[in-house]
Amino acid sequence: MVQHNRLSHALLFLGKEGSGALSLARAMAQYTVCEKVNGKTSDNGQPTTEAPSLFGEAFESETPNQKLINQESETRNDSCGACPSCLKAAKLIHPDIHFSFPVIPKKSGDKPVSTDYIVEWRQFIEKYPYGNNYDWLQFIDAENKQGNITAHECNEIIRMMSLKSFEAEYKILIMWMPEMLGKEGNKLLKLIEEPPPNSLFIFVAENDALILPTILSRTQLIKVPQLQQTDIAASLTQNEGTPAKKAQQIAAISDGNYHEALQQLSHADDDWEVLLRDWLNSIAKTGPAAQVKWIDDISKTGREKQKQFLQYFIHLLEHAIRLRMLGIAETGSKNDDFALRLNKLCSLEQQEAISQELDNAIYYIERNANPKMLFHALTIKLYHIISNNSIILVQ
Repeated sequence: MVQHNRLSHALLFLGKEGSGALSLARAMAQYTVCEKVNGKTSDNGQPTTEAPSLFGEAFESETPNQKLINQESETRNDSCGACPSCLKAAKLIHPDIHFSFPVIPKKSGDKPVSTDYIVEWRQFIEKYPYGNNYDWLQFIDAENKQGNITAHECNEIIRMMSLKSFEAEYKILIMWMPEMLGKEGNKLLKLIEEPPPNSLFIFVAENDALILPTILSRTQLIKVPQLQQTDIAASLTQNEGTPAKKAQQIAAISDGNYHEALQQLSHADDDWEVLLRDWLNSIAKTGPAAQVKWIDDISKTGREKQKQFLQYFIHLLEHAIRLRMLGIAETGSKNDDFALRLNKLCSLEQQEAISQELDNAIYYIERNANPKMLFHALTIKLYHIISNNSIILVQ
């Protein structure tokens, strides 16, 4: 889009959790302010006379020098990473790249804005570049408070974007999780529709259905695909020092979500298989007393571990269905034996019903459901699906 002068002033990077949409937005902002890309410096450090414009019109007639510059821009796919602007952008301290994200009041009566948490934000991005909204709120000790992008924040954005840029040619706003922007987001409509010169808005979202339609209609949608399994495995091996075989196993169950892969890696020593075996045995054999004990144990773990455990179960069901449909006995995975036992225990329809119930449970865990009530209800549902061969609540 930059090379063909088709870059919109308002972009929506839409990517599921762990796809790296925020990292991509940061890279885009760095590319926009890069001094080499904008022609302020050349490879030898000398200033250049002309350079392609990010937002300007295409050249009507090209001189030989302009043609050479355009050819260079076609092969220049990224920021240089070495100029002062790139170094500042990488550290999140560039004065013309602004961030907006969900925040909470530090004390009762506060009207918080993102700049109140900018130090924590830089630390968070450095430590958790693929972190999600839950990670961020826990990082700032929000506990059970709900983060929001407030009307006060919208007023600050309007004021900030109306100022002249300090160093770069462009002023950039990266808004992370615009889903947390309520009706007060309508304050930004005029700014987005009629932006100041050389302004770039980048919204980074996971669910476009939760974004205000009035804002959604004013942005250019760019879908960020989920990561490839091979890329996740390679990154785990190279960046986290994970053995290749374990990296491949984790990548297989992460479903293109690098955040999920890192979570699985951090909980790699947790024995989910034993926990799942005890649960299924209590449902199918040992009865209510064992179920109550198991529910008490799982309820004492954190929400993240509960979610990881249910996702592990879903992965096993997917693996079991894969073995069933392919008609093979094993794939070389350590989960083959358990998956084959699940195929003997449940039919394909039962596995589908269980998977649906597990998905629902993960949804409620993310929304602070009472763990004892949730796992008690889930145990009863799985009992009817498995023991009574009843396909309930699929719809």
